[in-house]
Amino acid sequence: MKLKVVIFSLSVFAYTGFTAQNIQNNPGSNHGNKFEQLGNILPTPNIYRTASGAPGHGYWQNRADYNITAYLDEDKRNLKGSETITYYNNSPDDLDYIWLQLDENEHSTINNAGFDNSSTLRPSINDQQLKVTELPVKDNGYGVILEKVTDASGNPLKYTVNKTMMRIDLPKILKKGEKLTFKVDWNYNISNRMKMGGRGGYENFPEDGNDLYTMTQWYPRMCVYSDFHGWQNHQFTGRGEFALVFGDFKVSMNVPADHIVGGTGECKNYDQVLTADQLSRYRKAENATEPIEIVTLDDAKKAEKNHSKQRKTWVFEANNVRDFAWTSSRKFIWDGMRVTIPENNNKVMAMSFYPKEAYNLYRKFSTRAVAHTIKTYSEFTIPYPYPVAQSVEAANGMEYPMICFNFGRTEKDGTYSEATKNGMIGVVIHEVGHNFFPMIINSDERQWAWMDEGLNTFTEYLTEEKWDNKFPSKRGPAWTIVDYMKLPKDQLEPIMSNSENIVQYGPNAYSKPATGLNILRETIMGRELFDKAFKTYAKRWAFKHPEPADLFRTMEDASGEDLDWFWRGWFYGTDPVDIAIDKVTVAIPNLETDPKAVGEIKYQVDKPLVSSFEDLSKIRNREDKTITFYVDQNKEAQDFYYKYDRGQEKVDNNKEYVLKTDATLPLDAKEKEKFKNITGYQIDFVNKGGLVMPIILEFTFEDGSKSYDKSSAQIWRLNEQKVSKTYYFDKKLKSIQLDPMRETADIDTSNNLWTNNGAGGETSKFQLFKQKQETNSARGSSNGKVNPMQAAGKS
Repeated sequence: MKLKVVIFSLSVFAYTGFTAQNIQNNPGSNHGNKFEQLGNILPTPNIYRTASGAPGHGYWQNRADYNITAYLDEDKRNLKGSETITYYNNSPDDLDYIWLQLDENEHSTINNAGFDNSSTLRPSINDQQLKVTELPVKDNGYGVILEKVTDASGNPLKYTVNKTMMRIDLPKILKKGEKLTFKVDWNYNISNRMKMGGRGGYENFPEDGNDLYTMTQWYPRMCVYSDFHGWQNHQFTGRGEFALVFGDFKVSMNVPADHIVGGTGECKNYDQVLTADQLSRYRKAENATEPIEIVTLDDAKKAEKNHSKQRKTWVFEANNVRDFAWTSSRKFIWDGMRVTIPENNNKVMAMSFYPKEAYNLYRKFSTRAVAHTIKTYSEFTIPYPYPVAQSVEAANGMEYPMICFNFGRTEKDGTYSEATKNGMIGVVIHEVGHNFFPMIINSDERQWAWMDEGLNTFTEYLTEEKWDNKFPSKRGPAWTIVDYMKLPKDQLEPIMSNSENIVQYGPNAYSKPATGLNILRETIMGRELFDKAFKTYAKRWAFKHPEPADLFRTMEDASGEDLDWFWRGWFYGTDPVDIAIDKVTVAIPNLETDPKAVGEIKYQVDKPLVSSFEDLSKIRNREDKTITFYVDQNKEAQDFYYKYDRGQEKVDNNKEYVLKTDATLPLDAKEKEKFKNITGYQIDFVNKGGLVMPIILEFTFEDGSKSYDKSSAQIWRLNEQKVSKTYYFDKKLKSIQLDPMRETADIDTSNNLWTNNGAGGETSKFQLFKQKQETNSARGSSNGKVNPMQAAGKS
């Protein structure tokens, strides 16, 4: 094969300010560990959790069923409850005690988790912020009061309360495959969540004197006992959310007769608690495709004026859920509609509960957003399996199975801003979406907030996009995380941090993992591979307890992509993305060749290259008479060096040897025409931020046309600090834009643009070598010497 060679003259444009400086991670070294496998960072696969990321053949999880009665005392703002728990030990272990969560103790001054925070004097303070220090701390009257803890026969069980946790010591070992039934009676004073904070409590409306109750973390709940953690009994501080077991619930709530109740699961006695008109509207809503008011605005306004002293009991049942929450108020308007999930033909009742203060927003959007959310999440994860999905306006945001609490109130005249509307729709999507993460794909929120919030925020972003293509999503797109990633290193922490230890909780637990998944989907893996892998994870771990390694391994297992470099950098590290165009070298063709140089290249012969050390393998191979070497048997392979090494050829070091070749035949007219408009561009990149990412380029040409190219992140695998890419175009470049769509979360876009207009630098002159030297250089010469094999176009 004849080799045609075009010699390029080089003119260099040095774009000032792009010189590589302060490269992080092993400065002066080409290779760190960014592309190494996570190895022993991830837990060792076993019979419970496989190396593929799927549950193993020995996977198990325990279970707890609840039968609960509750009495809401509105006058005293007290909740009294009694529960029977049946706990199933499916583990291979014998248990001599069990742990329960007493989350309401977070409000107690004596039984809270005791996680203190640093505090400083405020420049100003109001009466609500003023807390007069009392030493020692007195009991404020909040927290769980345990009235009785007994076995199924009423015999007392020994228990110990440690802050927000309760250990029950069992009278006999609970063995594998056995179940335990026991009872707990308790009560607590319901806190004003608008003043004391927290997820549950009451909100008072002074204009009409009514309360709105959100009853969450309201009953003693079983802790998770798992193969990866044992008992998850970390204290509840109010931040790290919940690790819970699946089970069936039957809950009876006795409330004032004029209250409307919504809760996890299905109400089993609407015919006993609703008026005839309300029940008729509910039956219509069951088959409606648009929301129908079940309790109307007029009904709610009338109920606000009278505080009934009568009582009603609402009965709810929910199967295979990890928790139960409910809401109660006479202020509620209630609407609903039926939505069908195509993937499993599940007919779900989508409903909303809201006070008149939110009417103009919630009546228009809430139930529609609920329906849209469960349908869209079903497309990206698993089909929604439950019969109900509910949104409650309660001036906050928090999620539970089949019910969630959101914000979104109008001005007093009923108007609202676009920001309020979009915020309300976003929070409804987010909280309803939590039905999937973590209510079904049941991660340990107490340990890994991001597996709950991050995965859900990512899917929320996909759902917002399908709600409105112009929806102003604040989390998910890569560019939205840049301000956080720009922070000084001492203000950042890895995503893989315990929930209680995160300083920037919102960006780190919500935004950064959501952004990472979006970058994987759009930029690194592509939608088809990502969506299949993400659905595989959801399907594998639905109604189970996944850990981070299960997600990481499944995403790779189902896609065939090695993503350890991404998990290492984005989830375990704090480096930002800052890839810069350091320099662009422009080469134009010199089509004139030296006829005298055509057809031969003169060179001096070096001594033959042989191993500097006669290793044992070579010696033994020569001694082994059964081995026949290829070169010895093939005359074609016996070149000058073969003969020289065996003394068959001698070299005169003063003699010039001539290699006859047609490698530099001059270009004919047709070939000159082809090459005359070609320009070569070498683009040098530096990794200033430390985090590797794909290199995405937009080329704009002088004629106004554009072209695009993307190199995978693996381009950095041999040198994590600097790489180069060479392109040849038949028209002149006007500019090169790195990451034109801002899809890699690059924190400094000022070093992402090169323009071929002289701005920022001057054209430097390049001294041309003689034609012979250029020809030799093109053949891989070193110091004017040419390897004949290379000159012949071989390698």
